[in-house]
Amino acid sequence: MKSTSISGTLKRRATLAASALALVVGMGTAAFADVVKIGLLAPLTGPAAADGQEFQRGAQMAIDEANAAGGIDGHTFELVIGDVKDQSAANVTSAVERLLGDPDVHFMLTGYASLTNFEIDNMAEAEMPYMLAATSQQTRDIIAPDPEKYGCCWSLTPSFDAYNTDVTYFAEKLAKDGKIALASKKVAVISSDNAYSKTISEGMKKTFSENGWTITVDEIVPFGEVTDWRAILAKVRADVPDVVINTDYLPGNSASFLNQFLEQPTKSLVFLQYAPSVPEFVELTGAKSNGVVYNLLGGPLTSPKNPRAEEVSTKFKEKYGVESGTYGVGLYEMVNVYFDALKKAGDPADHAAVMKALGETDKQVAAGRLKFDPATHLAMQGDDYIPITFFQIWDGQRTLISPEKYATGEFKPQPWTK
Repeated sequence: MKSTSISGTLKRRATLAASALALVVGMGTAAFADVVKIGLLAPLTGPAAADGQEFQRGAQMAIDEANAAGGIDGHTFELVIGDVKDQSAANVTSAVERLLGDPDVHFMLTGYASLTNFEIDNMAEAEMPYMLAATSQQTRDIIAPDPEKYGCCWSLTPSFDAYNTDVTYFAEKLAKDGKIALASKKVAVISSDNAYSKTISEGMKKTFSENGWTITVDEIVPFGEVTDWRAILAKVRADVPDVVINTDYLPGNSASFLNQFLEQPTKSLVFLQYAPSVPEFVELTGAKSNGVVYNLLGGPLTSPKNPRAEEVSTKFKEKYGVESGTYGVGLYEMVNVYFDALKKAGDPADHAAVMKALGETDKQVAAGRLKFDPATHLAMQGDDYIPITFFQIWDGQRTLISPEKYATGEFKPQPWTK
């Protein structure tokens, strides 16, 4: 997906960059700007605004720390934001165009912007270092056919393949361990019409089917705010499944789904994709969230075996007075990965050197060990790198229950199943 307006912006950017280079040549290296702008694509308004606020806070926390420490090689940093609003192509394109048009922007990042990640092509054309997360299958699909073309772009999130498979394995292991009963091996799968939710739900359905499960409900709701789930829940109750799954990632939607499910609950294991990791979810559900299970790829690995997660999460809460979800911590780490790359590259305007250094990252972050797969530019996934983690909520607290290598607690039966 291309934009002629972005192409025009790139030409203007090249002209401005050439002028800046001429100034440097005439005045010496001291002429480099001492303020480097970091561009953030974030949904500051719209249904995903809670995530967008976390993007901003996490990135700003890293920048504030770097500036307080005197910057890097004489450079300090400023965060500039492009609001992608509802993540439509038009709004993402507008935000990308504005940030790429600023010659002082030398790095860009996002938790997620377009969900299809079409903006990766714009970053490659502009030779702009870019880090993103979420929708990693779309990132892989763009980059894997020609990784060298996309030296710009690297994903904090590993392959989503584990999202597609591991809920099935998780439920079956709980049954094997005697913690739940699988009376019928039936599953209800509800999703939202967006790339993230649909990719995961389609993968889940495939894995459940391959493992001999029957899918009793297979529903997709339009992307955006959903306040009434009762028609779908009536279908769930008509043929009670062992497992109920909703992959809608918006916390408001997921909270409404849970609240309405609990009006007349079935004795089913309830799994909600991603949304319960956002603090807003617990605010909207209160004690009703007790027992809810969700998983994360690239979320904070809060375990004694990874003290980095607790360190960053604590700093975030001390600074902002609220808990961080996935993205506050994640964006903080992404900015610090850029800072590490900049220290190696030396010059923020040498984008090629910065991009190369980004790709060479190998460090412990809040999500685990971050190292990139050169074939896909995704973070490597696995218990020795970034594992898929399952959490259960009790009394507003999130307990890591899987994998066993990092677990801080065990699964407990959900209240409505007793």
